[in-house]
Amino acid sequence: MRLISSVTRRFGAVLVTAAVTLSSVVGTLAASPASRPPELPDLAPETLDGIYGDNREYIEASAARAEVDGHYERAETLRALAQPGRQFLSFDARAEGRAVEVIGNLERAEVISILVPGADVSIDTFDGEGRNPRALGASARALYERSRAMSRERLAVVAWLGYETPDTFSLAVLNTDRAEEGAHELRAFVAALQQVNDAPIALMCHSYGSVVCGRAAIGDSSDERGLEVSDIAVFGSPGMGVGSADELAGEARLWAGRGSGDWISLVPNESFSILGTTVGFGDDPTDPSFGALPLNAGDGGHSDYLKPGSPALDRLALIASGNAVRVMAGG
Repeated sequence: MRLISSVTRRFGAVLVTAAVTLSSVVGTLAASPASRPPELPDLAPETLDGIYGDNREYIEASAARAEVDGHYERAETLRALAQPGRQFLSFDARAEGRAVEVIGNLERAEVISILVPGADVSIDTFDGEGRNPRALGASARALYERSRAMSRERLAVVAWLGYETPDTFSLAVLNTDRAEEGAHELRAFVAALQQVNDAPIALMCHSYGSVVCGRAAIGDSSDERGLEVSDIAVFGSPGMGVGSADELAGEARLWAGRGSGDWISLVPNESFSILGTTVGFGDDPTDPSFGALPLNAGDGGHSDYLKPGSPALDRLALIASGNAVRVMAGG
């Protein structure tokens, strides 16, 4: 056991060193200093259309500003995001950006899912080049379309880029600091959605996004109920920042799956201090002892869970459409 612990700690030190080195080399390209997002009313059924319209106008204005400043790729990205029919509850075009997009009719949905992303997601990668099927926006659409095909329920899927995601090659991806920020924002967003529609809400949490969901679901000193959601599904998770499902507040069903081809299985499921920083996210949610319900994720890799045709997408779509009982029955 001492040998295993020693190897694990040395591996963690290597990860930290590599992350710090690569983050200093890669850096982040500066984006146009777009104006502040519009002041929007609180979410409510009667405010949705106005919010969608105001955000579209803001995105279009930000695209024009980006082009004037010579940021042509950002301008092209923003124009795609401002296309008619796209529905953004919030948007911030400054720096790496924030974006919260709704697919479906949020007001009339009988079940709602929120897709919480992991590392390397920004407004520049929201759709990905050529609407990459692994990008957040395209993944949310794939989940929506597959869920509709598997259920008669009216539903909505939210692509939630509501926090600053860490870079894969950075120290930030190894600790919970960004997750704590994201958890605060996620809790507030769930509460706001419930002012629009009291339908059941399921969280779909990929990779580092599962740490965000874990931190959001443990509750806080002012509210020990945790998130009022029906289901939390984590996939490709490095850990949730907790030792077991029992540490999560609330009554949500917790699901956990990992593809057999996912490199995340090589990341040690430990949490320890090194150079004054706590590294790691604790126990593996897919371990039976953790207490999560199993989610068959097939043999896909880290970015394949919501890929059309994957078994993981089928299971997640059943949960997203309010048919979790079929997943329990092996559906």
